[in-house]
Amino acid sequence: MLQREKKIGKLYYSIGEVASLFEVNPSLIRYWEKEFDILKPQKNKKGNRLFTSQDLDNLRIIYHLVKERGYTLQGAKDKLKENKQDVLNQVVVIDSLNRLKGFLLDLKDAL
Repeated sequence: MLQREKKIGKLYYSIGEVASLFEVNPSLIRYWEKEFDILKPQKNKKGNRLFTSQDLDNLRIIYHLVKERGYTLQGAKDKLKENKQDVLNQVVVIDSLNRLKGFLLDLKDAL
């Protein structure tokens, strides 16, 4: 389960921040960057990766396919080529349902 993304309005996220957001190791983020063409983080002069909100959205899609749905890397690549918008819609619905579930559990605890 992903940690809730903080709405702090950052333009760029470090690889450490992204890894903690998805609760994975930074090495996995670097590996996915090599494997998936849709991940193109910018790099600063020191070579540090800087992820945008679009990169986070793409990582969320990859995370959903690989970690939550159990796709192989090749299967996830094929699914993205086949219909990326369909996968994105599924991720949005699942995120909404998880937020609703969290709200309802908090409400239950408050009663």
